[in-house]
Amino acid sequence: MNFKNTTYIIMGGTTGMGLAAAIALKSEGANITVVGRNPLNCKKAEEILGQCSISMDGDATNPKTIKKAIQITHKTFGYITGLFHVAGGSGRKWGDGALDQITLEGWNKTMELNLTSLMLSNQAIINYFLEHKNPGTILNMGSVLGYSPSPKYFTTHAYAAAKSAIIGFSKSIAAYYAAHNIRVNVIAPSLFVTPMAQRAVKDDKILEFLKTKQPLDGGRPGVSEDINNAVLMFLHPDSKFITGQVLAVDGGWSISEGQYG
Repeated sequence: MNFKNTTYIIMGGTTGMGLAAAIALKSEGANITVVGRNPLNCKKAEEILGQCSISMDGDATNPKTIKKAIQITHKTFGYITGLFHVAGGSGRKWGDGALDQITLEGWNKTMELNLTSLMLSNQAIINYFLEHKNPGTILNMGSVLGYSPSPKYFTTHAYAAAKSAIIGFSKSIAAYYAAHNIRVNVIAPSLFVTPMAQRAVKDDKILEFLKTKQPLDGGRPGVSEDINNAVLMFLHPDSKFITGQVLAVDGGWSISEGQYG
């Protein structure tokens, strides 16, 4: 796919699936700005992406971060084609878990990381598109846990609520802004090998469970590059007739029962 003369911001783009998407977009000719919380990861991403890219550190839950990213990106590359919001994270260490055990801090932090950060980036880029009176596209990162729970090994009810809310939020704004040719879609991965998923991918029982829960390609966890085709499809300007959609990239998770040993 030809992405020449396009520009994208990826919130949470310095590691994992966000960085994989940035590399894929860059290889097809796009200009890229990636944003991440860790300055060291930002430096590594800058080295990987090279020219026609910007890497900046910032917290996605701070409204100033996306505004700064938009300002710098527009000044450097011109009009911004779209946004891919990947930033989020587990709230386990703050107290997310089963509802009877969730702490208020765990709930609030999980919502802030996954839903508030996304609202802020979406709001800022929507305002940018409206200001410039041009089309634009947004792709938001959901999760199969937002609609396809797996209670034995993946019990984080605040996280599931946040990812479910991303779907409702994205569909709602997709409907509202469609008349402006602003498209909003969601991809929903299953268990992938990412920094957030280390607990699961290092657990032999969970890996055995995955052989029947996401059975495609040998029943393995996803790797970051597995989302790239979906990302490229949704973000490409030629996908101008697609909005308000949710696509699972899940190895069969949402249609498979999953067997416990």
